[in-house]
Amino acid sequence: MTSDDLRASMERVGDRFDLGEYEIDAYLTVLEHGNLTASEIADRTDIPQPRVYDTVRSLSDRGLVELRESRPMKVIAVDPDEAFSGIQSSLMEMVSELEARYTAPARETEAVSLVKSRSTILRYLEDVIETAEFELALSLTPDLLGRFEDELASAIDSGVSIELLITPASEVPGPDEYDYERVATTVRARRGITTPVVAVADGEYSMYATQDALRDDEDRYGVIFNRSALGFLVSGFFGTVLWTTAERTLSTDGEDRPFPRRYASIRRCVKELQELDGEFRATIEGRDIETGASRVVEGTVVGFSFEGGERVAGMTIETDDGEVTVGGQVAALEDIEAHEIQVARITPP
Repeated sequence: MTSDDLRASMERVGDRFDLGEYEIDAYLTVLEHGNLTASEIADRTDIPQPRVYDTVRSLSDRGLVELRESRPMKVIAVDPDEAFSGIQSSLMEMVSELEARYTAPARETEAVSLVKSRSTILRYLEDVIETAEFELALSLTPDLLGRFEDELASAIDSGVSIELLITPASEVPGPDEYDYERVATTVRARRGITTPVVAVADGEYSMYATQDALRDDEDRYGVIFNRSALGFLVSGFFGTVLWTTAERTLSTDGEDRPFPRRYASIRRCVKELQELDGEFRATIEGRDIETGASRVVEGTVVGFSFEGGERVAGMTIETDDGEVTVGGQVAALEDIEAHEIQVARITPP
């Protein structure tokens, strides 16, 4: 709902309930008796006789009563279910949108935000998906996959690499039943409803929520990480805890992606390059692990390390000044902590 739509909705609801003291007295009196004449309303309320006609016509304009132009004029009550049926859905939609706006943090100022509304969590999930420029890591339920499949397909068409984990595995359709290559680069399935809903765009903007938060919306929460210094925690959790413990691979199409490629996750980069032939040149943007100074390293990829069931990954780059080792976020053994990796082919496979 746009701001203009929300404003218009609030004006409609406000106008419907903007009743004065005379209108309230007349409306409740007519409801109680079913139908009354103007004189009978004046007798049963404190509304002056000259004001009764204006009052009941105002109620009629709002659809709360009907006027029968007889002699004398009859004021007939409208069933409240009918009178307020149109406004109920508008009110619920308006409240939901207002709640979402109330709990939405400003991404520019808040590093971590806690949200408790299902609609807000879903809105952030959609925002993370649509924000991704080159890399997206997702843990979704089958229902959420169906909800966002168009957005995922659009991201794939834009060249975004998507690792998709679907859970619980028992409810996930097989690759012969669903076109996973349309919505993701690589797809795995994992057991259990305990697997959280996770989304990470380009290793930075991310969100984490329990499945319960999106199922019943009672005493649940979602956490939004708006800066890379904290967002990598979700990315690391996804890559080392969730992705590596998935039992089934439903689709893998990463080798067909064109070069150059961009990565936020060194694990994802190393895994893909190890499975390809040919030579590669990499540009690493990150920081020196000892001084903390920003560094950009360019050179030929001459080595990989990939250990602990995909949990630990690194690479070695031959630069003009010698070899440099590169690790992921919070690297300690390597020379460079990589924040973004760009890779191009030097020779064809």
